Amino acid sequence: MILTLEPDITHIHADAWDALSAQAGFYLSHRWLAAQQHDPTARVHYALVHDEDRLIAAAPLYVVESEPNDLYRVHELLPDRSPARTVLAGARRGYVNAPLVHPALTADRRRKALNTLVEAASSLAAAERAHAWWLYVTDDAVAELAAACGSRPTQLNQDARIPLPGSTFDDYLAALPSKRRVTIRRERRAFAEAGYELRTLRLSECADAVGALAARLQERHGHPTDPAFMAALFHDQAAGMADTGLVLAAYTEGHMVAFSLFYQHANTIWLRSTGYDYTRLRNAHEYFNLVYYLPVDHAYAHGATTLHLGMESLRAKTLRGAIASPLWAVPGAAA
Repeated sequence: MILTLEPDITHIHADAWDALSAQAGFYLSHRWLAAQQHDPTARVHYALVHDEDRLIAAAPLYVVESEPNDLYRVHELLPDRSPARTVLAGARRGYVNAPLVHPALTADRRRKALNTLVEAASSLAAAERAHAWWLYVTDDAVAELAAACGSRPTQLNQDARIPLPGSTFDDYLAALPSKRRVTIRRERRAFAEAGYELRTLRLSECADAVGALAARLQERHGHPTDPAFMAALFHDQAAGMADTGLVLAAYTEGHMVAFSLFYQHANTIWLRSTGYDYTRLRNAHEYFNLVYYLPVDHAYAHGATTLHLGMESLRAKTLRGAIASPLWAVPGAAA
């Protein structure tokens, strides 16, 4: 096995990378990582493990210069940790992470490939006088990774996704308790009767409106945000993601008043953002419809089998059929 470090993911063949990341999810996909790699708050190296000419394992390694997101600051996530320079291994945005190892490897070769990635992260951290961490590691990857690192994981949060059985919204409803089915039908009916004009748009078509509504959501939760700054982020995201983001939007009198932004990766719809003009809403369960029910409709129409919802608001998600699983922090091995 040969380890190399590559500074630019566009120099790595997308199909070879995504053969590893398909099961790990959208936030470790080649396209998403390429869209993130010019973030000035970190320097990235891509650890690549080859067996002859085949890429068999990989991980982005971010040398963090400054971290604007407190949910990626280790010393704030784990109060017993003092502030220190950090090398974040794996995904740095999206709150879903796992080392990328080819699924066809034997158990022995898989272990060796994973050990090589862990050693690469620890060696880079030592060279940078930093500590290596893997954050938001999925529950199905944590035991193997913790064993390779020789460290104990700490649970950070929980991840939620809704499995979508069958082929129609009625199949989704059938998997829920009868009282919940009644509630969802009532919420869907109230939203339909509210008379919104519904549009499905590319992110590039509506980034300014999306940014304004996302800023209002942030402000409502105590995080004042400049709408122009948010709009610029969405314009950049649309460009970086080749405009693959889809926006489900509710309009009234020509104004967007609510939206959800999502991406389809493999067989999963990944919810990325939502926002609302609270002065124009009609008290018609807009959040539940834009975040759950309309994306479920879209998923069935486009052959997806899962709706990924991420962290927070777990009760609302589980009441609507989501399965929650732990997300973990794993300290890297000592170099």
